[in-house]
Amino acid sequence: MPKEKMTGAQAVVRAMELEGVEWLFGMPGGTILPIYDALFTSKKLKHVLIRHEQVGGHAAEGYAHATGKVGVCMATSGPGSTNLVTAIADAYMDSVPLVAITANVAKPLIGTDAFQEADITGITMPVTKHNWLVTDVQDIPRVMKEAFYLARTGRPGPVHIDIPKDVLNEPLEFEYPEEVHIAGYMPRVKEEPRLADAATLGRSSTRPVIYLGGGVRASNAFAEVFEFCELLGAPVVTTLHGKGAFPETNPSCLGMFGMHGSRFANYTIQNSDLIVALGARFDDRVTGKLSTFAPEAKIVHLDVDPAEISKLVTATVPLVGDLKALLPRFAAEVKKAFDERGRPDLSPWWKRVSDWREKHPLRIKQEGEKYILPQTAVQRIWEKCQGKAVVTTGVGEHQMWAAQFWKVSAPRQFITSGGLGTMGFCLPSAIGIQLGRPGELVVGIDGDGSFQMTLQDLATAVDHKLPIKIFILNNLFLGMVRQWQELFYDNRFSETPLTDLPDLVKLAEAYKCLGLRARELGELDGVIDRALAHKDGPCIVDIRVKRQEKVYPMVPAGAPLNDMIGGE
Repeated sequence: MPKEKMTGAQAVVRAMELEGVEWLFGMPGGTILPIYDALFTSKKLKHVLIRHEQVGGHAAEGYAHATGKVGVCMATSGPGSTNLVTAIADAYMDSVPLVAITANVAKPLIGTDAFQEADITGITMPVTKHNWLVTDVQDIPRVMKEAFYLARTGRPGPVHIDIPKDVLNEPLEFEYPEEVHIAGYMPRVKEEPRLADAATLGRSSTRPVIYLGGGVRASNAFAEVFEFCELLGAPVVTTLHGKGAFPETNPSCLGMFGMHGSRFANYTIQNSDLIVALGARFDDRVTGKLSTFAPEAKIVHLDVDPAEISKLVTATVPLVGDLKALLPRFAAEVKKAFDERGRPDLSPWWKRVSDWREKHPLRIKQEGEKYILPQTAVQRIWEKCQGKAVVTTGVGEHQMWAAQFWKVSAPRQFITSGGLGTMGFCLPSAIGIQLGRPGELVVGIDGDGSFQMTLQDLATAVDHKLPIKIFILNNLFLGMVRQWQELFYDNRFSETPLTDLPDLVKLAEAYKCLGLRARELGELDGVIDRALAHKDGPCIVDIRVKRQEKVYPMVPAGAPLNDMIGGE
């Protein structure tokens, strides 16, 4: 490729074009104006003007989750860049490939407390795979190439590039690198994994469980995981981010386990003799009290990140590598063991699991109830979508009801904030999802508290005529916190009740959205039908649900996984 003379800002734009960036999310400001000026003449990049930088970050996350591509967001210096931090931290916790680009004050002003100056590389260092403060314009092509490579390879995650304004205005001869060489970064693991040892455990186990985490989505290993699960014939459980890694409509899938998982899924994990963990990290929300987790189980742990292996739960056989590449080799060893020594008889184990599932199903006790139950609302929306929508959520009780009652049958159809648990994620994520997957039905399930953190970007959704449907399970509480106050703080509802403001229907209309409301069960089906039929822009549905309803079952913090309360 011949060298071209351009400015640093033009180099940033050209690099994004060469990386195949489709959508980028941001808001202009003083220091980043050179990039926006260069963007003005780009015929390949499509920019989404958001109303708050955090929304831009979450929208880029939603786009990345839904497409498997790298999400891109931009912000100006100072408050613009600090507004991105929550989204960057969210992407870091959930292994989302994200490139965040910010501009800073000119080099002579750095460290002088100049107007809108912040040490954003210092601030983001703990929550990125890597970050750069680019002080030499000649480094821009290399840094951009490295950033996209780092974001998408190995364990995906966010990276951050900060460029002073004067560097953006400096000239260079642009030449984009063809390859990346980063000292100390080796995402491809070279050591030979212990596949035969893992297969031996699979052959000898009579109570195995397959545990699927968000790494399945990160590696795009859905087909490989399905084949392995069918081969092993064991019950399958998932984390919040593992939903969709294996069809929840398949009889082998027990759905989500952990703090708000089903009793039967938790009992299955706790009574297993082998856990095959694929792309998972054994976080506290799924293990409960670590010393009591699956006491009789041996662990085969396959993950791309060696730092996760035995970090919390000791792996009997660690398998480090890319799931998509390594799992077929593991499956071949398991098949070989089955062919040579026969398959283990799992029928007694399946009988126990089926008994638990029959005795402890997730129930909806709507009959005779005066108010709409939130579980009923989720179930009805799922039924009317025929389970085919891409669903995203905010964070709170509504998120857990969605996780429990929205059965996901295909990959990348359930998108949420997991590790960081970021309220306000729903609407921005829905924007990014709809742009990444035009023509598909995108449904948001949000709470009244969570929705109000980012609602201003209804304007963004309207600007782009996005037909997203946001169903708000409105209980006039910060519900999850209220639930803890009721169970563990003797009903002292300190600062959790919310006033009935704003009027969500009038708010929707003020933003030129369709606003609907259901107060009674008899209104629910008609309101859902109207929302799903609306194609001309966003629709906001205010569903008034029973205020005191709680998410059950629930494992109290620090309790064993099988020590659940509620949900009988």
